[in-house]
Amino acid sequence: MAKLLIIDDERAIRSTLREILEYENYEVEDIDNGVDGLDLIKKKKFDLVLCDIKMNKMDGMEVLEQAQAYSPDLPFIMISGHGTVETAIEASKKGAFDFISKPPDLNRLLITVRNALDRGTLVTETKVLKRKASKTRDILGSSDSIGKIKETIERVAPTDARVLITGANGSGKELVARWLHEKSNRADNPLIEVNCAAIPSELIESELFGHEKGSFTSAVKQRIGKFELANGGTLFLDEIGDMSLSAQAKVLRALQEHKISRVGGEKELEVNVRVLAATNKDLLKEIEDGNFRMDLYHRLNVINIHVPHLTERIEDIPEIAQHFLEEICKEYGMPVKKIGDAAMAALQALPWTGNVRELHNMIERLIILSDKAITEQDVAAFANPGGGTNIGAAHATSAGQQAARTVSQNYDSFSNFQDYKDHAEKEFIKFKLEKNNWNVSKTADDIDIQRSHLYSKIEKFGLKRTAE
Repeated sequence: MAKLLIIDDERAIRSTLREILEYENYEVEDIDNGVDGLDLIKKKKFDLVLCDIKMNKMDGMEVLEQAQAYSPDLPFIMISGHGTVETAIEASKKGAFDFISKPPDLNRLLITVRNALDRGTLVTETKVLKRKASKTRDILGSSDSIGKIKETIERVAPTDARVLITGANGSGKELVARWLHEKSNRADNPLIEVNCAAIPSELIESELFGHEKGSFTSAVKQRIGKFELANGGTLFLDEIGDMSLSAQAKVLRALQEHKISRVGGEKELEVNVRVLAATNKDLLKEIEDGNFRMDLYHRLNVINIHVPHLTERIEDIPEIAQHFLEEICKEYGMPVKKIGDAAMAALQALPWTGNVRELHNMIERLIILSDKAITEQDVAAFANPGGGTNIGAAHATSAGQQAARTVSQNYDSFSNFQDYKDHAEKEFIKFKLEKNNWNVSKTADDIDIQRSHLYSKIEKFGLKRTAE
């Protein structure tokens, strides 16, 4: 229920507005002067303020100004019996959502209140989403190699030095780039990311530098390129080893002259961009093979940060695994599961061909398919759903092997990971129900979920007790 505050020195107006708004199911407080109204705004959380302009002690415009300084997102609707266009414009300039003349028209008042509340909700949601989107994951680990990376980031980030980030797929190169931007003097400006491997070679120049309308067949309108979008900020060129030679030449020129030209355009545009690049390839070998320009390599490789493979820092796996465990369980709204010491050792013994990204997926799989605690047998059973386990047969008990056989039927039959998760969840719940002779209460306790939640799952998957 939205909470509203009315500030007006006329009792009749306050009573009328309160009666109307409470009838519409709003929670309403009222006060007869601006000074006390401002104190209430500072002490309590309101979703909207309706404020008279002409009042004793402090007029409404002053209340609006001070409240905006204290709570800039709080919407104000100004009310006055001496309404003029000039007054409305002044109120709008000071941050008011709208201006209504006395006596207020009932329908317009309610529509304005609803619109102001909707705007306030959208502002709040946008801020939350921006915080979520902009939150950069920590670089996890306490190994010497990770400590060196963090130290290098602290030293290099405040400068405009170009950085070449190398490492295998899934090792965390993008995360390093994000922290270089976050800790730089450009942090308030955009970080624009381009995956050079995901863009066809014939489109990469248009993507980076933009194009003019009519410059080629499908150029139906002007396009702003990534260099322009990143002006004043940072441009991250991921998988730069896959960039075409013609695009490399233009990037080199942009780095040398700080100028670009759109495809099909003659005008030169100045750009102030810090470039970070990343690759999983050996660029020196690519230079030998004629696939990468040596002059561009030296332009990009002012500072080199190498992100080691996960198997090169297995001492970091427990910390990373625990972080993923807590994060994923929180997302799923379930209690945090425990990983036994033997299970953690089994995780450290895996080859991790997919690096940290694979570890994240593995932890999610274990959370879904294991019981309250993740055991060594669970790791053995679910380590490699596409084939055999990499830990060795000695780690897999008969129960683990049975679980692996139950889940690893025909993986080609699943079109996506969600289908696979639903299948695994259904089989798991069915097994537990049958084990407990379809005692729903005992099964819910056994797998640590609410009984009502278990009933929902039974209904969702169409599970039925087999006739004896």
